[in-house]
Amino acid sequence: MRVVRKARPVQKGRSVDPVARAEIAALLGDAPRRQQDLIEHLHRIQDRYGALSAAHLAGLAESMKLSQAEVFEVATFYHHFDVVKEGETAPPPMTVRVCETLSCQLAGAVGLLERLTSTLGNNVRVVAAPCLGRCEQAPAVCVGQNAFGGATVERVVAAVNAGLVEAASLSPIDLAACRAAGGYELWADCMSGKRDVEDVLSTMEDAGLRGLGGAGFPAGRKWRIVKAERGPRHMAVNIDEGEPGTFKDRVHLERDPHRFLEGMLIAAWAVGIDRIWIYLRDEYHACRHALEREIAALKEFAPWPLPEIHLRRGAGAYICGEESAMIESIEGKRGMPRLRPPYVAQVGLFGRPTLEHNFETLFWVREILDKGAAWFASQGRHGRKGLRSFSVSGRVKKPGMHVAPAGITLRELIEEHCGGMCDGHELYAYLPGGASGGILPASMADIPLDFDTLQPHGCFIGSAAVIVLSQHDRARDAALNMMRFFEDESCGQCTPCRVGTAKAGRLMTETVWDRALLEELSQAMADASICGLGQAAPNSIRCVAKHFAHEIS
Repeated sequence: MRVVRKARPVQKGRSVDPVARAEIAALLGDAPRRQQDLIEHLHRIQDRYGALSAAHLAGLAESMKLSQAEVFEVATFYHHFDVVKEGETAPPPMTVRVCETLSCQLAGAVGLLERLTSTLGNNVRVVAAPCLGRCEQAPAVCVGQNAFGGATVERVVAAVNAGLVEAASLSPIDLAACRAAGGYELWADCMSGKRDVEDVLSTMEDAGLRGLGGAGFPAGRKWRIVKAERGPRHMAVNIDEGEPGTFKDRVHLERDPHRFLEGMLIAAWAVGIDRIWIYLRDEYHACRHALEREIAALKEFAPWPLPEIHLRRGAGAYICGEESAMIESIEGKRGMPRLRPPYVAQVGLFGRPTLEHNFETLFWVREILDKGAAWFASQGRHGRKGLRSFSVSGRVKKPGMHVAPAGITLRELIEEHCGGMCDGHELYAYLPGGASGGILPASMADIPLDFDTLQPHGCFIGSAAVIVLSQHDRARDAALNMMRFFEDESCGQCTPCRVGTAKAGRLMTETVWDRALLEELSQAMADASICGLGQAAPNSIRCVAKHFAHEIS
């Protein structure tokens, strides 16, 4: 006998609330419903309603024809999305984030967090946050979407009471001013045939410009590799700079976005790229508004067809600074690093060959092509080549973004660009490359700061985020701060990183470190982690054990 099953009256799983369905439809309007738009739509909901309710997530999944599990796993992956499950209470309408990473910790962020928690009322949520990209202004906070440095209890309370939660507007060099100063003339020469592709590629190679996001791969060689791949080709621009101590891209972007945009367009022309995605960290709301405005002006002015330019907003995940994790995020997924090979130059965004660059790398393109490869290569010091934008924070009189010759030493950087050490402070130690780059003592402050010069000492320069410590600080405390950051930011994909960072953080709180166990753990993390986060996390442990043994014995 054949059994006929009755059709389900509703779809299996959580049903969609009609009110939530209507709210999602009104909010999204005629915007595309592709998976790559998922994170953008999650931001729209979060911005409008202050959180992501289960009802809205179900409605979004239905609207985008995705499973609710797909939407939920992406929403819960990123720090800046507040997912409210059924039966849970939504967070207060106002959130104040207080940076707790090293530069801000040195400037009193712990006390600021405690005082704000006791001062602000129940309608304000005060939470500790990872680096906000304003290390030179420490301590930094973010009130709603308004991030600022030099934070005090009084300033934060005033911002909350005044409703100053939106990002302050920026007035960088606009398109008209840029063109008046000769901007986009090089790009015009490229598009009109006055510049030869091979000449441009050769100039980039001869200049010795390397990727300034941290990896240091030669830019000209990368252009040739991607150009040799079969089209269509894409470009992904990384402006996520979540490395503690790093803020150089933000400063350049606040001052002159068109220098970067022209370099981006020249690279797209030389490599034969038809679509570009710019991935900007979520804390840079003011930069995002300015960039949207200037890209719109550029599209209106351009005398030649532009590549498709898409601006994507990060959602608070340090791991998305890793190139393949960023690509996963742009595609609307969790920011999980990919196993390699294949490399993104062959199989990147949407399966196509992808030129991935950091903001600063493209920022230098116009100047190199204008002044020549020899000019850029001659700028280095101590046998190194080029210029670098150093993000300097900590115990110096003039913290900030300082453009200096590649290969400059820390001692020279402090004296020539940072006004010396703060009064009452003497150089004790420094982090040459942010959280990942290790820690060195003052006795090693004469090593040239560049690619390949720090590796013999167990460190690397990365994105040139220099954090300066004095005799009032301890290297072991800095290392613990960094390890807790890595523990919080691990994507969780691989066990050595997910478990190793947590275990290391617990061991590092002991008065006397178990150096043998920490070294065994460090080796496992360095050898078996999928990406650079887990591989580099042990650097600070090993540096403290080698150079600051008196602090942990």
